[in-house]
Amino acid sequence: MVAAPETERRTASPGAWVTLIVVAGGLFLAVMSTTVVSVALPSIGASLHATASDLEWVVDAYVIVYSSLLVAGGVIGDRRGRKGLFMIGVATFGAGSLVTGLAPSVPLLMAGRALQGLGPALLVPGSLTIIRATFTSERQRAVAIGLWSTASGVAMAVGPVIGGLLVQAGGWRWVFLFNVPLTLILLALAQRFIPRLPTARKPGGFDWAGAVLTTAGIAALAYGTIAGPGHGWTSPLVLGAFAAGVAALVALVVWENAAAAPLIDVSLFTRPVFAVANLAALVVFFAFVGAIVYFSAYFQQAQHHSAVTAGLDVSAIGIAFAVSASQSGRLVARFGPRLPMLTGMAIAGAATLGLARLGLHTGESAIWWDFAILGAGIGMSLTPMTAVAMSTVDASQAGMVSAVHNALRQVGQVFGVAVLGVLVYAKLPEGASVGAPLPARQGQLFVEGLHTAIWFSGLALLLTAALGATVLVAWPALRKHR
Repeated sequence: MVAAPETERRTASPGAWVTLIVVAGGLFLAVMSTTVVSVALPSIGASLHATASDLEWVVDAYVIVYSSLLVAGGVIGDRRGRKGLFMIGVATFGAGSLVTGLAPSVPLLMAGRALQGLGPALLVPGSLTIIRATFTSERQRAVAIGLWSTASGVAMAVGPVIGGLLVQAGGWRWVFLFNVPLTLILLALAQRFIPRLPTARKPGGFDWAGAVLTTAGIAALAYGTIAGPGHGWTSPLVLGAFAAGVAALVALVVWENAAAAPLIDVSLFTRPVFAVANLAALVVFFAFVGAIVYFSAYFQQAQHHSAVTAGLDVSAIGIAFAVSASQSGRLVARFGPRLPMLTGMAIAGAATLGLARLGLHTGESAIWWDFAILGAGIGMSLTPMTAVAMSTVDASQAGMVSAVHNALRQVGQVFGVAVLGVLVYAKLPEGASVGAPLPARQGQLFVEGLHTAIWFSGLALLLTAALGATVLVAWPALRKHR
């Protein structure tokens, strides 16, 4: 009998699993902060006399800073050390939470949210690199990445529930202040258990031009997408933001191809496996975040449930996601990443389309199993697509690839909330309150818009799965047999 390779027989130490808990905990707090604040907005508005535009930027200041600086954060971690940058990111997130929770005015609240967003941009890219270095067995690494992915999906699913409970128990400030003791615990555990990893020694200095172009491109596209519903998609402000974003990203490609020490290896996108894995990440988060946000809105606005009850109504998505994602690493270890990734996306797409049958008075009890299948499909797909993306490079580029992959997840989230929101609210009369309970007639119009969003996101998942099957399975098989 042939002995198993040493890397497969080696068992991870208890400290390795604590390291996983720490990095997954950082990701959990980072992702949850994009959804937990949604239920606190009415209370913030009343307390600080904020306008609707102010409240929109309470959400968007965090998302834009987070998504636009991820790539730069990943490369800095590769060069300067992942453990140190992870801890700086956790501390920055905690400081931003403290500033936001104590803010006496709207401008300081927005500044705190932007500081919060800087934290994940520093801590998230390095977390995958830390997992990759800590778990040397391919099988255990796949399981660890599965648990890490579980943290992000569960955070999105439970964010509105936790936010509702905190607002109800102690007021809106505790939505932010409860992060502070958690970050202190993470810092203590990180100092004790996260190992110091070797840094990438590359010729040349840091690619500041690439960092500026990456940040400007993603930030401009995110801003245009967020501002589109309020200002109009053809307004000069929105069109100018999109034009600036596209111009910055085109300039980035040109610059990186010529740079001696590029921030991003853009040639990776010419590899079909890498390109499909990252497109899948964008589409899955586009659909998944839209599902969490707008199905929660359906129960609150069309059926007049409280924020806490609405969160519980869609909890089947998060529960099924957690179970599926935690087991998807085992599927990757047994079957490889491609089959689970494509199967999960197909299941999620079909389940999403199945939800098009809901009506104005459809109860959660009639569709909970659709939510569960949707969550299970998304959970099955996330770990494999991350594993595919990370498998395309060596350890020296792991932080950069992790940052790109996570940045595309965040871009998908931004586009999902904005674009699907346009579809959901398209039929409501101008002046209808977004977020408030709707009268019966407007509730029906909301449901009709939700049906359009369901078809859009469901078909996007199925078409991406079909493209992935063609590129990753059918085309290589055809070439092999020629």
